[in-house]
Amino acid sequence: MNATPATPALEFPWGQELPALGQAMEVAEGVYWLRMGLPFALDHINLWLLRDQMPDPRDPSQLRQGWTVVDCGIDNTATRSAWAQVAEQALQGLPILRVLVTHMHPDHMGLAHWLCEEWQAPLWINTTEYQSAMLACSGVSNFGGDKTQEFFAAHGWTSPEDMAQVRERVGYYTGMVPRVPEAYHRLMDGQIVQIGQRQWRCISGYGHSPEHIALHAVQGDLLISGDMLLPSISTNVSVYSQEPDSNALQWFLDSLARMEDIPDTCLVLPSHGRPFQGARTRIAQYQAHHRERLEDLVQACAQTPRCAHELLPVLFKRELNLHQTTFAMGEAIAHLNALWHAGQVRRQLGSDGIYRFQSSGTPKAA
Repeated sequence: MNATPATPALEFPWGQELPALGQAMEVAEGVYWLRMGLPFALDHINLWLLRDQMPDPRDPSQLRQGWTVVDCGIDNTATRSAWAQVAEQALQGLPILRVLVTHMHPDHMGLAHWLCEEWQAPLWINTTEYQSAMLACSGVSNFGGDKTQEFFAAHGWTSPEDMAQVRERVGYYTGMVPRVPEAYHRLMDGQIVQIGQRQWRCISGYGHSPEHIALHAVQGDLLISGDMLLPSISTNVSVYSQEPDSNALQWFLDSLARMEDIPDTCLVLPSHGRPFQGARTRIAQYQAHHRERLEDLVQACAQTPRCAHELLPVLFKRELNLHQTTFAMGEAIAHLNALWHAGQVRRQLGSDGIYRFQSSGTPKAA
């Protein structure tokens, strides 16, 4: 995820105020903000507690009062301790009734199995995301291993030391998501989910993950945006080894276009950063950001065919560690694939097994 320029057009109703680790902060009636730590440069994830009621499975005529949790944090000792503190201090003596996961990435999916078991609560998730999580837990993931190393090498990242570390990352996903619940309730695009007194419309989004689900309150002007819309960093959009020719960036931009009916007055609850208002403004910033990056790449590929690894400095102006470079490579390939699918660059596989891209140097109008 890249830093994008701060803008006064976005409004942050709570200013710099943040909930303390393991504490809950009310941001709308019956909607509470939790913040859990992450062991990365992106050092936190926002989770959401929604007051809810659901039929008691032992007596469906009776409603159980409790909570729906949106996203879970990674599975580690610190996050389990933070959840224990939430249970003691923020749940108001009520149970978790449902665990809803926006997508399969570790910071969102990691503790789903534990929360579901602790509270005997069902998992609600999109089928594509659930199956992707199951595959990743079985060792078939895009986060490391031989196939990921081969994919990066085909795009010019060939340092033997780096490639050895990428191969060793085969356990990256399972280190934070050791397993997933064995059953789930399917979420689908356009589906209306009743949570407490609110109805939430599911919005599928593509490009960041297989089929990310955001939730827009039909009443109440709230959007739980997950990673699709973030206030101060751009969402990572990557191409991975399992789908090497995908057009992930175009899918992401098309997904944003489907959210343009959300007004700037809507309170956006993102997975990273602070709740904000200005959804349309932020979507326009994302679109401009990616348009500029695509234009930069067209110019960079004009004279000489270049591979994704050579082009990282065009997209990323800061020094990257290995973890960040894995994401940066996926994002560079996503931008190059978008240009390739649009006919703005040619892609050629060299005798050295590396893909290189070349343009005419004249970007098409967006």
